[in-house]
Amino acid sequence: MGFCLSLIGRSISSFCGCTILLLFLLSCSCFTSTEAYDALDPNGNITIKWDIMSWTPDGYVAVVTMYNFQQYRHIQAPGWSLQWTWAKKEVIWSMLGGQTTEQGDCSRFKGNVPHCCKKDPVVVDLLPGTPYNQQIANCCKGGVVSSWVQDPANAASSFQVSVGSAGTTNKTVRVPKNFTLKAPGPGYTCGPAKIVKPSRFVSQDGRRVTQALMTWNVTCTYSQFLSQKTPTCCVSLSSFYNDTIVPCPTCTCGCQNNITQPGSCVEEDSPYLASVVSGSGKNSYTPLVQCTKHMCPIRVHWHVKLSYKEYWRVKVTITNFNYRMNYTQWNLVVQHPNFDNLTQIFSFNYKSLTPYAAISKF
Repeated sequence: MGFCLSLIGRSISSFCGCTILLLFLLSCSCFTSTEAYDALDPNGNITIKWDIMSWTPDGYVAVVTMYNFQQYRHIQAPGWSLQWTWAKKEVIWSMLGGQTTEQGDCSRFKGNVPHCCKKDPVVVDLLPGTPYNQQIANCCKGGVVSSWVQDPANAASSFQVSVGSAGTTNKTVRVPKNFTLKAPGPGYTCGPAKIVKPSRFVSQDGRRVTQALMTWNVTCTYSQFLSQKTPTCCVSLSSFYNDTIVPCPTCTCGCQNNITQPGSCVEEDSPYLASVVSGSGKNSYTPLVQCTKHMCPIRVHWHVKLSYKEYWRVKVTITNFNYRMNYTQWNLVVQHPNFDNLTQIFSFNYKSLTPYAAISKF
């Protein structure tokens, strides 16, 4: 895939005269801090809102909603998973819109058996096509959640949980602890649950407002360094005035080592690759990359097409070397000193991530 953009400003006589930072989805970054912080989206986070909607004889019914307030980072397939630790001996009697991955030991219950008895349940979203009587609003998308800026209609994911062996009033309920969000894989750090003002809900006709009986929020922030220590994309460079292409550096995302790590990459003519492409290979979201010198799942190529005194124009091409992933909702974050003078764009949507247009998202 490719697109073009034109900018007014100083011409580019060499690649060394400009600063380029390219970030593809969850990929390229050089952060060295272990703190969950994204310098390109410092205010972005995923907020988990836990609303108790009604009391039951031994607990409550709550709706848990995950809002992706990040500007460009999606939650991709195979989707999010959410884990926490109960404060007491709570169990989950039933769920709508989601399910736990394990039931746990429910042998102490006679008659009705809970949906989950684990002290630290792991919840995942239900898949598209789930029967309507098992759904609630914003559920059943396989855990895929878009960013709030790029697709606000699909930037939330919800499930309903009926909790037993819990408190039945605001004074006896205890909030869960140790929230862990994987989306997918590591990278997110979640803070403690904080009790906030109960959520308010306006009816469709706007004439009545109801509210939750109790609400607490959990905020999760992202760190590229916590997600992975090596990049998953690289940048190559070329220009109209030079036949030489500056390729991605060797071993940017790892090195070929099929001797000690068999299956770390696959050649284009490999019989195994044919089975993966045809769909007969084992379904897996582990990257299966083409064997290259850089070993990156994604390559971003920056080509200078024109360079005049008044303006310059570049073409950006994104190549997917990961045979197991289709980036249908891709975006690209580019930082460049001339992006405050961008004048013309082709084949993509553009939005500045900062008020000064120094960081741009395509």
